[in-house]
Amino acid sequence: MNDSSDDAAFPAQRQDPPGVTDEMRPQPDHGESSYRGHDRLAGKVALITGGDSGIGRAVAIAYAREGADVAFTHLPGEERDAESTSALVESAGRRVLAIEADLRDSSACRAAVLDTVERLGTIDILVNNAGHQMARDAGIEDMDDERIDRTIRTNLHALLYLVRSALPHLRGSRGCIINNTSIQAYEPSTSLLDYAATKAAINNLTVNLAADLGPEGIRVNAVAPGPIWTPLQPATQPEEKLANFGRDTPLGRAGQPAEVAPAFVFLADEASAGYVSGTVLGVTGGKPVF
Repeated sequence: MNDSSDDAAFPAQRQDPPGVTDEMRPQPDHGESSYRGHDRLAGKVALITGGDSGIGRAVAIAYAREGADVAFTHLPGEERDAESTSALVESAGRRVLAIEADLRDSSACRAAVLDTVERLGTIDILVNNAGHQMARDAGIEDMDDERIDRTIRTNLHALLYLVRSALPHLRGSRGCIINNTSIQAYEPSTSLLDYAATKAAINNLTVNLAADLGPEGIRVNAVAPGPIWTPLQPATQPEEKLANFGRDTPLGRAGQPAEVAPAFVFLADEASAGYVSGTVLGVTGGKPVF
């Protein structure tokens, strides 16, 4: 894993949203060569939203190598990344289901859950990872309705739709929910005003759901990543910002998806985190999450 701040700069590059992995320079590390599993999730079934690339792909790889079967969602246009993730899960000897879905639609969320249960048997772990962000260089008065609606529906509505649909299956397995929040919930950037607000709301939802579902044996936690090198960055950030991406962290560099995935493994593993619920675990390069 690269830990040199001198090598942390990223070359100027730009992609159309949502971005694809194989056009990124340098390529992100999802743990393809480094992650070693120890059967901590043997026999489990996970549904990961946005599992085709970035943190979602790293979590899919880690879960598969820990013994879980994996279903994941991806947007239309992300087929190349979805095929790569599917191949990586299959190479770990696990079943995989790639689901094309726009999760802003409640019926798409319901269908993703039903497809997972029909094809893989159940859902033990729900990972709400999919998110939308778009940096802005103008004032709030220039944020149009479509942008606001897309950010809130992708980041918040979908989470609630998915939890609602998955809950009967999670009850049956005393499963767990893991949400992907962000350092933006604690140190919001004005250029990501709408995105940061949704991430703060996810923190609140995580704690509230943990209190609500705890009596049923369902644990609910979240992971708060800092600046992580994923397709979202060249697809949503101005090119000139990439050169210093992540250098404002105490560790002086951006993180890789492979460095975030173990937090999701820990929270999913009953043996390690069976008494952990209502927690937000920071993977931020040293930035505070309190």
